[in-house]
Amino acid sequence: MADLLATEATVVVSGTSENQGDFYDRFEQVVLLSAPVEVLIERVRARTNNPYGHTVEQQDRIRAHVADVEPLLRRGASIELDARMPIRELAEVIARLVGPRPTRHD
Repeated sequence: MADLLATEATVVVSGTSENQGDFYDRFEQVVLLSAPVEVLIERVRARTNNPYGHTVEQQDRIRAHVADVEPLLRRGASIELDARMPIRELAEVIARLVGPRPTRHD
């Protein structure tokens, strides 16, 4: 991650990691996508390309993460977006946050 951030002008990263806070000072924006826990549970139950979230135990773990981890993520975020927004709208908001792409002269 450090190499990528040192060499690329525009980087958009998705996901979470225990050490993500170590990189926050290198980002102009840290976006938290959030949704009510029951929306998250329904989404993982409905997906067909990944079995995680289909069992009660996994759903309980998701609920625990939302309760315990999401507040930490919220404190580190510069902006929070409602993940129930249509994907196109979310992408447009994030694109505006990124701003115009730099022109490369090779």
